[in-house]
Amino acid sequence: MIASESPSRRIVVIGGGLAGLSSACVLAARGHSVVLLEKNEWVGGKAAVHRAEGYRFDMGPTIVTLPSVLKKVFSEADRAMEDYLDMIPLDPQWRCFFDADESGGHPASVLDLVPNIDEMKNHLRDFTGGDQNGNGYEKFIQLSQQLHGVSDRFFFWRSVGGLRDTMEVGGAFNAAVLKDVMSLRMGKSVASVVRSHVPDHRVAQMMDHFTQYVGSSPYQSPAVLCGIAHMQTEEGIWYPMGGTRAVPEALEKLAGELGVEIHTETDVMRIEQDGNRVTGVVTVDGQTFPCDAVVSNCDAVRTYRELLKDTPVSKSFEKSNKYEAACSGVVLYLGLDRRFDQFLHHNFVFSRDAEEEFDYIYRRGEPAPDPTAYVCAPAVSEPAVAPEGGEALYILVHTPYLRPGHDWKKMLPEYREVILDKLEKTAGAKGIRDAIRYEASLTPEGIHHRYRVLNGAIYGLASHGKYLGAFKPGNRRRDLKGLYLAGGAAHPGPGMPMVLMSGWIAADSLDQDARAGSLQTTGVGV
Repeated sequence: MIASESPSRRIVVIGGGLAGLSSACVLAARGHSVVLLEKNEWVGGKAAVHRAEGYRFDMGPTIVTLPSVLKKVFSEADRAMEDYLDMIPLDPQWRCFFDADESGGHPASVLDLVPNIDEMKNHLRDFTGGDQNGNGYEKFIQLSQQLHGVSDRFFFWRSVGGLRDTMEVGGAFNAAVLKDVMSLRMGKSVASVVRSHVPDHRVAQMMDHFTQYVGSSPYQSPAVLCGIAHMQTEEGIWYPMGGTRAVPEALEKLAGELGVEIHTETDVMRIEQDGNRVTGVVTVDGQTFPCDAVVSNCDAVRTYRELLKDTPVSKSFEKSNKYEAACSGVVLYLGLDRRFDQFLHHNFVFSRDAEEEFDYIYRRGEPAPDPTAYVCAPAVSEPAVAPEGGEALYILVHTPYLRPGHDWKKMLPEYREVILDKLEKTAGAKGIRDAIRYEASLTPEGIHHRYRVLNGAIYGLASHGKYLGAFKPGNRRRDLKGLYLAGGAAHPGPGMPMVLMSGWIAADSLDQDARAGSLQTTGVGV
């Protein structure tokens, strides 16, 4: 809802990713004067598009989950999301491909994930030959619903940087709060909770991947992230016609209608400060944008390390925060002259050994020799992504974030063969190499430079730590007045709905501070 009574401030948003666009729209809707600065030629960050030889590829995210978050951003301006986006639900949500058991326990197999719990239990009965996994899955979703509710009460829609912030939300620490905290299963990992519900390792792998939106190992991530499963089953998986690129285009249109001033190809070099408050930003070409506050949609660590370089707050942040980059990935964009009918719109082609795969990626820091591949085949829903009868295949394999000695110019050709062999063997995509008519790729090195994320980490910061791993840097900064963080490396974390929420939280926190008079003005507000 537009709030004209809000005291107006001059705001600079650094970075036009989904979080930056979300912040800009919310702030403008609430009456602030907003300038958005983006170093690339486009806004939308990783939600970019690549077109070549009649093929169209989403370069980053390929699905929309929790559409209620996106709707909330549009509702700030009294707009309906449906007037800007045409989205279709996908059911089944995923198709899962598994290798044959080398011990002869089961042949190569396929399992579809559907949102209806009773239908999914029937799938699991047919898949495993009994009711144990289906019953366990149902109980897991019930637990997930509980965790989702706790997240809504204590974690979402507010700036949270640690456990203390969650305690401040409800006031007194009473029995109800204690019950919620105990329900978080603190000290347990996602993988341990999943495997306590289902014995079949294939079903467990599928359930692990509810949390792959955050790019962390289920063996190291806190159990509270199991709440993502209920979020997905409750609101579904959606495909925007035109691809996920349609989402930033819709937000850019909304921002324009609200008067946001957008500058692309404008690279910010430094955040200016006077004492303990923000006063403006300086671009690499020497242009200064004075402002009352900054929302940084740049990676949180790189914001402090580079945009606030050599300042006391930068040194303090580096000293007190030991954040780890999340995983990176290799993406193959393959224009095919045919379709592989076994693929649905969204697919996972699973590794034979999940624990080994995650050990390579997160502990050894090397590409897994037998990886899981996410495969998006969008022509299933929108044939126009490719020439008639063809497919614009998007293949993502998680890899470690950039380590010293990683040279992806040399590593990619060999790993490409590993990935294509995996699709042939496990998903039955025989002859895929012969079907390729166009090919492009993105590596951790390219991700690092293209999107200015820490060490090429697609998902920002890892959610590792069984107690406090879900916490990211808070959106409202206590160390520098007028600085707010938004994006996958800030609270509440990565994934399209979370970064959109992050942008909303940063904007809402800023607006609250302006209303309360705690955000001093530099005199440049309108």
